[in-house]
Amino acid sequence: MSEVIVKIQQVAEAALAYAETLTSEWLPDGSRQGSEWVARNMTRGDRSCGSFGVSLATGKWNDFADRSAHGGDLVSLYSYLNGCRQVDAAMAIDRRLGLGVFRWHGQAGIPDKTLTHHQHNVADSQRQRREAQDTARALARQEAIGRAKSAWERALPASPHHPYLASRQVPAFDLRQCRRGSLLIPLYAGGEIVNLQRILPDGTKRFLKGGQVQGAYALLGRPVPGGRLFIGEGWATGATLHHLTGDPVVCAMHAGNLLAVAKSMRTVLNGSLDLVIAGDDDRQTSGNPGRQAANDAALAVGALVLYPEWPDDCPDNLTDFNDLYRWYQVQRRDAGGGHD
Repeated sequence: MSEVIVKIQQVAEAALAYAETLTSEWLPDGSRQGSEWVARNMTRGDRSCGSFGVSLATGKWNDFADRSAHGGDLVSLYSYLNGCRQVDAAMAIDRRLGLGVFRWHGQAGIPDKTLTHHQHNVADSQRQRREAQDTARALARQEAIGRAKSAWERALPASPHHPYLASRQVPAFDLRQCRRGSLLIPLYAGGEIVNLQRILPDGTKRFLKGGQVQGAYALLGRPVPGGRLFIGEGWATGATLHHLTGDPVVCAMHAGNLLAVAKSMRTVLNGSLDLVIAGDDDRQTSGNPGRQAANDAALAVGALVLYPEWPDDCPDNLTDFNDLYRWYQVQRRDAGGGHD
């Protein structure tokens, strides 16, 4: 093994002690969630956090929306984010942390006292900034919980003829509807409502600003010990599965949240139900992020995984169980069979 590779590995191992400091600098829009730093992938113009995660324990990182974007340590992460060679990434981290693994101008890279003092000041400033951000985020979540509960209590039962429900051809189940016509989907975490997803008549979807999304979920039906629980992405997919099977369904709301929700369900239910990850099949998207996220979640919690089975004459742009259900409905109507 070459000396350069050994040095890169040494930097990668040493950097783990500063994992949160480094990831917060490289991915400042992210936040710590358990043992992971969850953020936006800035290299592909990601608009929201959730699909890109870095393990603060091992340095492994992964983008659920891009199957080719993954790595095993913080050196490869820096290399990916900055578009540079791994050796250049290792040298940059070595300089930043003053590790002394590489040598600069014939001298060991061990920082002098002035530099070390400066680095401590920088680290303290970063810690204070993160603490302030964490406090602000916690306050925003509490405010969102209050707004979610208030809006849910004021809302009326959803009309079964709401444009979104009609377009997805699923019942309203227990959804509610505000006076301006938006459907309200309650999101739960820790046994209480923490957020709402609003679906406008035109299908536009929005969460409450500042409300928890990662780790939160929508629920259809009630889990029964010894039964089966589906875990899927969107509410329409979950409503389709619940409508056709009668089994309870948990909706993670997006692919990047499947793993967190699956882990939560496995912990809360303590193995009392069979978990089935009902994944989306993003066949026309590079890396098929729906399948990747579903496979990862199923592997992590020991669940089964299920995908739509596409008939030969089915359009390629369909991706989930609701798409397949609605396509079958059209075929039945065209054949004179009516609805299910």
